[in-house]
Amino acid sequence: MPLPIFPWPGGKRRLIKHLYPHFPNHDTYVEAFAGGAAALLMRPVPARLEVLNDINSDLVTLYRCVRHHLEEFVRMFRWSLVSRQMFEWATMERPETLTDIQRAARFYYLQKLSFGGKVEGQSFGLVASGQGPRLNLLRIEEELSAVHLRLANVVIERLPWQECILRYDRPETLFYLDPPYWETEGYGVDFPFDQYLAMAELMRSIKGKVVVSINDHPDVRQAFAGFDLVPLQLNYTIGGGNGRDKAFGELIIKSWDDRQASLL
Repeated sequence: MPLPIFPWPGGKRRLIKHLYPHFPNHDTYVEAFAGGAAALLMRPVPARLEVLNDINSDLVTLYRCVRHHLEEFVRMFRWSLVSRQMFEWATMERPETLTDIQRAARFYYLQKLSFGGKVEGQSFGLVASGQGPRLNLLRIEEELSAVHLRLANVVIERLPWQECILRYDRPETLFYLDPPYWETEGYGVDFPFDQYLAMAELMRSIKGKVVVSINDHPDVRQAFAGFDLVPLQLNYTIGGGNGRDKAFGELIIKSWDDRQASLL
């Protein structure tokens, strides 16, 4: 089973086992906020049609390069080093001056080495415990090959989340929405509160079904009032990976009333 290829704010690996039981039967699966794409990559059974969407152009370029140009992408790291100096040089590069493969390689390098997987305000990910950044340059191709194969039949889009939903809205479609968490930094995009209100309104009007995962916050509960809200407590490591876990509240929100769901 392929795993996410880089850390991402609000990554879903710990949520997956709680999330999948709420997925109804569907033919088309759409992630409108791809991020690390854990929910798609770790599915036990692919859907007939799968769509991976994100508004972040660097992220979309990376997924497209891993899918279509893996060999050339891996070659970009042949003479690379894991070092603070190279990390700082990469942050200073202007993405618009790079080719798509160079841009994807830069984004991948920074995400793998940045503290906490942040997309903005990145710093070199050496933590107080002495645990260094997790990037093995000798195993990049091995780590990416499974994702390369998994993305072979996936449609990769770069659309605003609303446009993505409207484009693929069918009765047989399941939309999984993992938007930036409310009052949480590090995603690299602005996501004001009215976006959650617009999301709730759209969920009431479309033909397909929607599952949302988000942090449990009174404002969020108010925005999605009237939907099926499933609260969870999940432990996430804090303090830069020094082994301490802290419980955080999460919500799984469903756009329909039927509580019978099965991924398979």
